[in-house]
Amino acid sequence: MGARVFALAAVAVAYVLGSHWLMTGAPASPWNPVIVVGPMLGAAAVVAWQRRHRLLAALAALAVAVLVVQAWRGHDLPVGSIYVCQHVAIHLLLALAFGLTLQPGRDSLVTALARRVHGTLTPAMTAYSRKVTLVWTGYFIAMAALSVVLYSVAPFDVWAAFANLVTPVAILVMFIGEYIVRYRLHPEFERATLAQAVRAYADRGSHD
Repeated sequence: MGARVFALAAVAVAYVLGSHWLMTGAPASPWNPVIVVGPMLGAAAVVAWQRRHRLLAALAALAVAVLVVQAWRGHDLPVGSIYVCQHVAIHLLLALAFGLTLQPGRDSLVTALARRVHGTLTPAMTAYSRKVTLVWTGYFIAMAALSVVLYSVAPFDVWAAFANLVTPVAILVMFIGEYIVRYRLHPEFERATLAQAVRAYADRGSHD
């Protein structure tokens, strides 16, 4: 499990750094959007297909096909708009995924993951995990809004640094910050490792 997580992290870092270079330092090419956006859309298509969201899978695959055709024909694409749309769409979809689980009578997303890790939850753990779900929902909405604002008012290189470099660091800070807050406010909560959380999410996905 540790080796797999390390490998995935290495691939993610390489993808982020490569994407940033293509956006800001590489010569302009109609294939750049395919290389930057294509892998994310392809991964989304695979995940959507595995979770039986056939329409979403088909739309993601179609988007990849359109990008490839346009690049092959040598068309100049509005690359900046494509990149910002990808960044914003990812965050809004994550906000939707978290936010929809906050409906009355449902386990919030973080609550459901915690239940898979711990089995049973105390009322305090249920209430706290619901608040964490709300915080993550707000975080993703805020990041999407900030992305649009920066793209509108700042040079593209500033937006690219925000999207490629600040975004992953911000997520890491959110995880670490939530961990610290959780065990300061609720030291009675049972500790859970990152590996347990990853397994819980993977199990949830396989049963969706």
